[in-house]
Amino acid sequence: PADYRRLESSLLHEVLRRRRGLPILLSVVWMEVARRAGAPVYGVALPGHFVVGFGQAGEAGPPVLADPFDGGRVLTGDDAGLLVAGATGAPLDPSMLAPADPLDVVLRVLNNIRAWAAARPEHSAVALWAVDLSLLLPSHPARLRYERAQLLVQRGDFLAGAAELEGYAEVVGAVDEPAAERMRGQARAARALLN
Repeated sequence: PADYRRLESSLLHEVLRRRRGLPILLSVVWMEVARRAGAPVYGVALPGHFVVGFGQAGEAGPPVLADPFDGGRVLTGDDAGLLVAGATGAPLDPSMLAPADPLDVVLRVLNNIRAWAAARPEHSAVALWAVDLSLLLPSHPARLRYERAQLLVQRGDFLAGAAELEGYAEVVGAVDEPAAERMRGQARAARALLN
């Protein structure tokens, strides 16, 4: 759908204004409204599609899942399995129905913004903003530092990009020295762009 191709679909204030958005943001809205009404809810981060679980996680019996993106349709186990199979080609594993950690939800939203911006190089400032926010989270993929370095160089901030590459090389060097040396080479190349 068209909502997948719009940045506004990943920005909560725009989702509230437009009443349209990606499944994860619609689920966040649903969860907050349900919590304020006293309903026990949690996010379920299925691969490729985020839905809302109702009840206490881990209760006996299958969880009750709803898809805010599909008008709040209640999902059967088969429906959830089809969503997972469509995204991964693999069957639904019961562990995929576990409540999503709130910080993982934030990181997933930021990943959606990064993916949107990656397809639009003219919006590298948006990509850098999303990477910078992701790096503020207590747990984030180390590779984001490399992505940040690339964005800085792409935007013409060669010194900051080189410094970020060297910092990433220090992290990588502990497990993969050849990769760290490649990062150091990229840092030298970024500095050379100043001339």
